[in-house]
Amino acid sequence: MNVYYVLNKYSSVISIQEFEDEIIALVHIPYKADEYLTRMEEELLKVNYYIDIKPQQEAHFILRLIKIPKPQRQNYLLHFVLFILTIISTLIAGAFQSGANPFSKDIIKGFPFSLSIMSILLFHEMGHYILSKKFKVDATLPYFIPFPNPLIGTMGAIIKLRSFIPNRKALLHIGAAGPWFGLIITIIVLIIGLKLSKVVPMDEASKAGFSLGESILFKFISYLVIGDTSDKVVILHPIAFAGWLGLFVTNLNLLPIGQLDGGHIAYSLFGKYQKYISYVVWIALIVFGFLYWGGWLVWAILTIILGIEHPKPLNDYTKLSKLDKIYAILSLFLFILTFTPNPIKI
Repeated sequence: MNVYYVLNKYSSVISIQEFEDEIIALVHIPYKADEYLTRMEEELLKVNYYIDIKPQQEAHFILRLIKIPKPQRQNYLLHFVLFILTIISTLIAGAFQSGANPFSKDIIKGFPFSLSIMSILLFHEMGHYILSKKFKVDATLPYFIPFPNPLIGTMGAIIKLRSFIPNRKALLHIGAAGPWFGLIITIIVLIIGLKLSKVVPMDEASKAGFSLGESILFKFISYLVIGDTSDKVVILHPIAFAGWLGLFVTNLNLLPIGQLDGGHIAYSLFGKYQKYISYVVWIALIVFGFLYWGGWLVWAILTIILGIEHPKPLNDYTKLSKLDKIYAILSLFLFILTFTPNPIKI
Protein backbone atom coordinates (compact mmCIF):
# COMPACT_ATOMS: atom_id res chain seq x y z
CA MET A 1 0.00 0.00 0.00
CA ASN A 2 1.39 3.44 -0.95
CA VAL A 3 0.27 7.06 -0.76
CA TYR A 4 -1.30 7.16 -4.21
CA TYR A 5 -3.28 4.01 -3.59
CA VAL A 6 -4.74 5.51 -0.41
CA LEU A 7 -5.62 8.81 -2.11
CA ASN A 8 -7.40 7.07 -4.99
CA LYS A 9 -9.13 4.65 -2.65
CA TYR A 10 -11.06 7.39 -0.85
CA SER A 11 -11.19 10.28 -3.34
CA SER A 12 -10.98 11.39 -6.95
CA VAL A 13 -7.56 12.96 -7.41
CA ILE A 14 -7.73 16.08 -9.59
CA SER A 15 -4.13 17.21 -9.35
CA ILE A 16 -1.05 16.27 -7.39
CA GLN A 17 2.40 17.76 -6.80
CA GLU A 18 5.24 15.85 -5.19
CA PHE A 19 8.11 17.52 -3.31
CA GLU A 20 11.02 16.14 -1.31
CA ASP A 21 9.20 15.71 2.02
CA GLU A 22 5.57 16.37 1.17
CA ILE A 23 2.83 15.89 -1.39
CA ILE A 24 0.10 18.42 -2.24
CA ALA A 25 -3.09 17.01 -3.75
CA LEU A 26 -6.43 18.49 -4.82
CA VAL A 27 -9.13 15.86 -4.43
CA HIS A 28 -12.89 15.58 -4.81
CA ILE A 29 -15.02 13.62 -2.32
CA PRO A 30 -18.71 14.07 -3.27
CA TYR A 31 -20.22 12.17 -0.31
CA LYS A 32 -19.22 10.78 3.12
CA ALA A 33 -16.31 13.21 3.06
CA ASP A 34 -15.68 13.23 6.82
CA GLU A 35 -15.79 9.43 7.05
CA TYR A 36 -13.51 8.93 4.05
CA LEU A 37 -11.02 11.56 5.16
CA THR A 38 -10.81 9.95 8.61
CA ARG A 39 -10.11 6.55 7.06
CA MET A 40 -7.63 8.10 4.64
CA GLU A 41 -5.80 9.76 7.53
CA GLU A 42 -5.56 6.48 9.46
CA GLU A 43 -4.12 4.63 6.46
CA LEU A 44 -1.69 7.41 5.54
CA LEU A 45 -0.30 7.29 9.09
CA LYS A 46 0.51 3.62 8.53
CA VAL A 47 2.64 4.53 5.52
CA ASN A 48 4.40 7.30 7.50
CA TYR A 49 2.54 10.40 6.34
CA TYR A 50 0.79 13.09 8.33
CA ILE A 51 -2.05 14.90 6.57
CA ASP A 52 -3.31 18.47 6.72
CA ILE A 53 -6.81 18.98 5.29
CA LYS A 54 -8.13 22.26 3.88
CA PRO A 55 -11.77 22.11 2.69
CA GLN A 56 -12.62 24.02 -0.49
CA GLN A 57 -15.90 24.64 -2.30
CA GLU A 58 -18.11 21.93 -3.80
CA ALA A 59 -16.66 18.93 -1.92
CA HIS A 60 -13.08 19.67 -2.95
CA PHE A 61 -10.18 19.39 -0.51
CA ILE A 62 -6.53 20.40 -0.61
CA LEU A 63 -4.48 17.73 1.12
CA ARG A 64 -0.95 18.34 2.32
CA LEU A 65 0.80 15.06 3.01
CA ILE A 66 3.94 15.43 5.12
CA LYS A 67 6.52 12.66 5.34
CA ILE A 68 7.02 11.68 8.98
CA PRO A 69 10.68 12.31 9.86
CA LYS A 70 12.83 9.75 11.61
CA PRO A 71 12.81 10.10 15.42
CA GLN A 72 15.63 12.19 16.84
CA ARG A 73 18.25 10.57 19.04
CA GLN A 74 17.58 10.18 22.76
CA ASN A 75 20.04 11.44 25.36
CA TYR A 76 19.94 8.24 27.39
CA LEU A 77 22.65 9.36 29.80
CA LEU A 78 20.73 12.49 30.81
CA HIS A 79 17.52 10.50 31.32
CA PHE A 80 19.39 7.94 33.45
CA VAL A 81 21.18 10.54 35.59
CA LEU A 82 17.95 12.45 36.31
CA PHE A 83 16.19 9.18 37.12
CA ILE A 84 18.88 8.17 39.64
CA LEU A 85 19.00 11.64 41.20
CA THR A 86 15.21 11.60 41.61
CA ILE A 87 15.36 8.19 43.27
CA ILE A 88 17.91 9.60 45.74
CA SER A 89 15.88 12.77 46.42
CA THR A 90 12.67 10.77 46.98
CA LEU A 91 14.54 8.32 49.22
CA ILE A 92 15.65 11.29 51.34
CA ALA A 93 12.07 12.63 51.47
CA GLY A 94 10.71 9.20 52.38
CA ALA A 95 13.28 8.83 55.17
CA PHE A 96 12.30 12.23 56.58
CA GLN A 97 8.65 11.19 56.53
CA SER A 98 9.55 8.03 58.45
CA GLY A 99 11.46 9.99 61.08
CA ALA A 100 14.80 8.51 60.01
CA ASN A 101 18.13 10.19 59.31
CA PRO A 102 18.33 10.30 55.49
CA PHE A 103 22.07 10.93 55.58
CA SER A 104 22.86 7.56 57.10
CA LYS A 105 22.12 3.95 56.30
CA ASP A 106 18.57 4.67 57.50
CA ILE A 107 17.92 6.29 54.13
CA ILE A 108 16.63 2.87 53.10
CA LYS A 109 13.55 3.58 55.22
CA GLY A 110 12.54 6.01 52.50
CA PHE A 111 12.29 3.16 49.98
CA PRO A 112 8.50 2.57 50.29
CA PHE A 113 7.70 6.20 49.49
CA SER A 114 10.35 6.45 46.78
CA LEU A 115 9.21 3.29 45.01
CA SER A 116 5.57 4.38 45.22
CA ILE A 117 5.92 7.93 43.89
CA MET A 118 8.45 6.94 41.21
CA SER A 119 6.14 4.18 39.96
CA ILE A 120 3.23 6.63 39.72
CA LEU A 121 5.30 9.19 37.82
CA LEU A 122 6.84 6.54 35.55
CA PHE A 123 3.48 5.06 34.56
CA HIS A 124 2.02 8.52 33.95
CA GLU A 125 4.80 9.57 31.60
CA MET A 126 5.04 6.19 29.88
CA GLY A 127 1.34 6.47 29.10
CA HIS A 128 2.14 9.63 27.12
CA TYR A 129 5.20 7.99 25.56
CA ILE A 130 3.46 4.80 24.43
CA LEU A 131 0.53 6.63 22.85
CA SER A 132 2.92 9.07 21.18
CA LYS A 133 4.59 6.11 19.51
CA LYS A 134 1.22 4.74 18.44
CA PHE A 135 0.41 7.98 16.60
CA LYS A 136 4.00 8.31 15.31
CA VAL A 137 4.73 11.45 17.29
CA ASP A 138 8.42 11.76 18.17
CA ALA A 139 8.65 11.93 21.97
CA THR A 140 11.51 11.77 24.44
CA LEU A 141 11.72 9.34 27.31
CA PRO A 142 10.66 10.87 30.66
CA TYR A 143 12.83 13.56 32.22
CA PHE A 144 12.50 13.08 36.00
CA ILE A 145 12.97 16.23 38.06
CA PRO A 146 14.75 15.79 41.43
CA PHE A 147 13.83 18.32 44.09
CA PRO A 148 15.70 18.52 47.45
CA ASN A 149 12.55 18.90 49.50
CA PRO A 150 11.98 16.85 52.70
CA LEU A 151 8.29 16.41 51.86
CA ILE A 152 8.11 15.08 48.29
CA GLY A 153 11.64 14.98 46.84
CA THR A 154 10.58 15.60 43.24
CA MET A 155 8.84 18.07 40.97
CA GLY A 156 7.49 15.25 38.84
CA ALA A 157 8.52 14.22 35.35
CA ILE A 158 7.92 15.36 31.79
CA ILE A 159 8.33 14.13 28.24
CA LYS A 160 8.98 16.40 25.28
CA LEU A 161 7.07 16.06 22.00
CA ARG A 162 9.42 16.79 19.10
CA SER A 163 7.14 16.52 16.06
CA PHE A 164 3.65 17.39 14.89
CA ILE A 165 0.61 16.11 16.76
CA PRO A 166 -1.29 14.91 13.69
CA ASN A 167 -4.93 15.42 14.71
CA ARG A 168 -7.45 15.76 17.52
CA LYS A 169 -7.65 12.01 18.08
CA ALA A 170 -3.91 11.81 18.69
CA LEU A 171 -4.12 14.90 20.90
CA LEU A 172 -6.80 13.26 23.04
CA HIS A 173 -5.14 9.88 23.41
CA ILE A 174 -1.64 11.22 24.06
CA GLY A 175 -2.98 13.75 26.58
CA ALA A 176 -5.34 11.39 28.42
CA ALA A 177 -3.07 8.34 28.54
CA GLY A 178 -0.79 9.83 31.22
CA PRO A 179 -3.50 10.53 33.82
CA TRP A 180 -5.24 7.17 33.24
CA PHE A 181 -2.02 5.09 33.27
CA GLY A 182 -0.85 6.92 36.38
CA LEU A 183 -4.26 6.53 38.03
CA ILE A 184 -4.06 2.73 37.88
CA ILE A 185 -0.83 2.68 39.90
CA THR A 186 -2.03 5.51 42.14
CA ILE A 187 -5.11 3.56 43.23
CA ILE A 188 -3.05 0.44 43.96
CA VAL A 189 -0.52 2.49 45.95
CA LEU A 190 -3.28 4.32 47.82
CA ILE A 191 -5.08 1.11 48.84
CA ILE A 192 -1.85 -0.44 50.14
CA GLY A 193 -0.87 2.77 51.91
CA LEU A 194 -4.25 3.28 53.58
CA LYS A 195 -4.14 -0.26 54.94
CA LEU A 196 -0.79 0.61 56.56
CA SER A 197 -1.96 3.99 57.89
CA LYS A 198 -2.95 4.75 61.48
CA VAL A 199 -6.45 5.83 62.42
CA VAL A 200 -6.71 7.71 65.74
CA PRO A 201 -9.52 9.52 67.55
CA MET A 202 -9.83 13.22 66.79
CA ASP A 203 -8.81 14.32 70.30
CA GLU A 204 -5.61 12.24 70.21
CA ALA A 205 -4.33 13.73 66.97
CA SER A 206 -1.66 16.41 67.12
CA LYS A 207 -2.89 19.84 66.02
CA ALA A 208 0.59 20.84 64.83
CA GLY A 209 1.80 20.56 61.24
CA PHE A 210 -0.60 20.34 58.32
CA SER A 211 -3.49 18.30 57.00
CA LEU A 212 -4.29 17.24 53.45
CA GLY A 213 -7.45 18.01 51.53
CA GLU A 214 -9.52 15.08 50.31
CA SER A 215 -10.85 14.81 46.79
CA ILE A 216 -14.04 12.87 46.01
CA LEU A 217 -11.99 9.93 44.72
CA PHE A 218 -9.70 9.92 47.76
CA LYS A 219 -12.70 9.94 50.14
CA PHE A 220 -14.32 7.09 48.23
CA ILE A 221 -11.21 4.88 48.25
CA SER A 222 -10.55 5.74 51.91
CA TYR A 223 -14.10 4.75 52.86
CA LEU A 224 -13.77 1.42 51.04
CA VAL A 225 -10.42 0.62 52.70
CA ILE A 226 -10.76 1.91 56.29
CA GLY A 227 -14.44 2.85 56.66
CA ASP A 228 -16.02 5.99 58.09
CA THR A 229 -13.42 8.41 59.48
CA SER A 230 -15.64 11.45 60.03
CA ASP A 231 -14.80 11.55 63.78
CA LYS A 232 -11.22 10.26 63.40
CA VAL A 233 -7.90 11.34 61.93
CA VAL A 234 -5.95 9.22 59.45
CA ILE A 235 -2.19 9.52 59.83
CA LEU A 236 -1.03 8.57 56.36
CA HIS A 237 1.71 6.03 55.86
CA PRO A 238 4.38 7.32 53.40
CA ILE A 239 2.96 4.95 50.77
CA ALA A 240 -0.51 6.42 51.28
CA PHE A 241 0.96 9.90 51.04
CA ALA A 242 2.50 8.92 47.69
CA GLY A 243 -0.97 7.78 46.60
CA TRP A 244 -2.45 11.11 47.70
CA LEU A 245 0.26 12.89 45.72
CA GLY A 246 -0.57 10.72 42.72
CA LEU A 247 -4.18 11.93 42.77
CA PHE A 248 -3.02 15.51 43.26
CA VAL A 249 -0.57 15.31 40.33
CA THR A 250 -3.30 13.76 38.20
CA ASN A 251 -5.57 16.68 39.02
CA LEU A 252 -2.95 19.32 38.26
CA ASN A 253 -2.23 17.73 34.90
CA LEU A 254 -5.93 17.56 34.07
CA LEU A 255 -6.48 21.30 34.47
CA PRO A 256 -8.15 22.11 31.11
CA ILE A 257 -5.81 24.97 30.36
CA GLY A 258 -2.97 25.60 27.91
CA GLN A 259 -0.86 22.58 27.00
CA LEU A 260 -1.42 20.59 30.17
CA ASP A 261 -2.96 17.15 29.68
CA GLY A 262 -6.38 18.61 30.40
CA GLY A 263 -5.73 21.31 27.80
CA HIS A 264 -4.98 18.63 25.19
CA ILE A 265 -8.19 16.82 26.06
CA ALA A 266 -10.32 19.97 26.07
CA TYR A 267 -8.97 21.10 22.69
CA SER A 268 -9.60 17.68 21.16
CA LEU A 269 -13.24 17.98 22.27
CA PHE A 270 -14.01 21.68 21.83
CA GLY A 271 -11.45 22.87 19.28
CA LYS A 272 -10.94 26.63 19.08
CA TYR A 273 -13.48 27.17 21.88
CA GLN A 274 -11.02 25.58 24.32
CA LYS A 275 -9.37 28.96 24.78
CA TYR A 276 -12.49 30.27 26.54
CA ILE A 277 -12.36 27.32 28.94
CA SER A 278 -8.69 28.14 29.57
CA TYR A 279 -9.49 31.74 30.49
CA VAL A 280 -12.28 30.69 32.86
CA VAL A 281 -10.02 28.13 34.54
CA TRP A 282 -7.21 30.68 34.83
CA ILE A 283 -9.53 33.15 36.58
CA ALA A 284 -10.69 30.30 38.86
CA LEU A 285 -7.04 29.59 39.79
CA ILE A 286 -6.65 33.21 40.90
CA VAL A 287 -9.86 33.10 42.95
CA PHE A 288 -9.03 29.76 44.58
CA GLY A 289 -5.50 31.01 45.24
CA PHE A 290 -6.82 33.85 47.39
CA LEU A 291 -9.68 31.90 49.00
CA TYR A 292 -8.05 28.52 49.69
CA TRP A 293 -4.47 27.62 48.73
CA GLY A 294 -1.71 29.96 47.55
CA GLY A 295 -0.28 27.24 45.31
CA TRP A 296 -3.07 27.91 42.81
CA LEU A 297 -1.54 31.37 42.26
CA VAL A 298 1.77 29.71 41.36
CA TRP A 299 -0.04 27.57 38.81
CA ALA A 300 -1.76 30.65 37.41
CA ILE A 301 1.66 32.25 36.86
CA LEU A 302 3.09 29.07 35.32
CA THR A 303 0.20 28.74 32.88
CA ILE A 304 0.72 32.35 31.78
CA ILE A 305 4.38 31.55 31.09
CA LEU A 306 3.59 28.30 29.26
CA GLY A 307 0.63 29.78 27.38
CA ILE A 308 -3.08 29.75 28.19
CA GLU A 309 -4.30 28.96 24.69
CA HIS A 310 -3.66 25.62 23.00
CA PRO A 311 -2.07 25.46 19.52
CA LYS A 312 -3.89 23.58 16.77
CA PRO A 313 -2.84 20.06 15.82
CA LEU A 314 -1.59 19.69 12.25
CA ASN A 315 -4.98 18.54 11.00
CA ASP A 316 -7.77 20.36 12.77
CA TYR A 317 -10.46 19.30 10.31
CA THR A 318 -11.37 15.73 11.26
CA LYS A 319 -13.29 15.50 14.53
CA LEU A 320 -13.46 12.89 17.28
CA SER A 321 -15.61 9.77 16.96
CA LYS A 322 -18.47 9.25 19.41
CA LEU A 323 -16.37 6.78 21.39
CA ASP A 324 -13.48 9.25 21.57
CA LYS A 325 -15.85 11.98 22.75
CA ILE A 326 -17.02 9.73 25.59
CA TYR A 327 -13.37 9.06 26.49
CA ALA A 328 -12.64 12.81 26.50
CA ILE A 329 -15.66 13.57 28.72
CA LEU A 330 -14.69 10.81 31.18
CA SER A 331 -11.14 12.19 31.28
CA LEU A 332 -12.40 15.68 32.13
CA PHE A 333 -14.76 14.15 34.71
CA LEU A 334 -11.69 12.57 36.33
CA PHE A 335 -10.49 16.13 36.95
CA ILE A 336 -13.61 16.75 39.07
CA LEU A 337 -13.14 13.49 40.99
CA THR A 338 -9.54 14.34 41.92
CA PHE A 339 -10.00 18.05 42.66
CA THR A 340 -9.75 19.56 46.12
CA PRO A 341 -9.99 23.35 46.63
CA ASN A 342 -7.55 23.39 49.56
CA PRO A 343 -5.08 20.51 49.12
CA ILE A 344 -2.72 21.55 51.93
CA LYS A 345 -4.08 23.07 55.14
CA ILE A 346 -1.53 24.54 57.56
